[in-house]
Amino acid sequence: MVRIRLARHGRKSKPFYHLVAADSRSPRDGKFIEKLGKYDPQCDPSHIELNETRIQYWYGVGAEPTPQVMKILQIAKIELKRTQTTAPQTSPADV
Repeated sequence: MVRIRLARHGRKSKPFYHLVAADSRSPRDGKFIEKLGKYDPQCDPSHIELNETRIQYWYGVGAEPTPQVMKILQIAKIELKRTQTTAPQTSPADV
């Protein structure tokens, strides 16, 4: 399963994060599929830089954002919408 999550970078006590699309089995700071943005909580106010079209794409194909990422997306006022990736199901009565 693909997750949209944070990958920690920076030095000790000075973290910043990359929002990434990664396999849920990979480690937090390990291999990822695509970098989707940056989040720096050290700035006042926090610096958020996101690629909204790629976030919408990954969410549309089934990637699940973590709770921390959902909070960041709410702060950035990004609405996530699932897109229909398969053909609509028809019932036997319709045929």
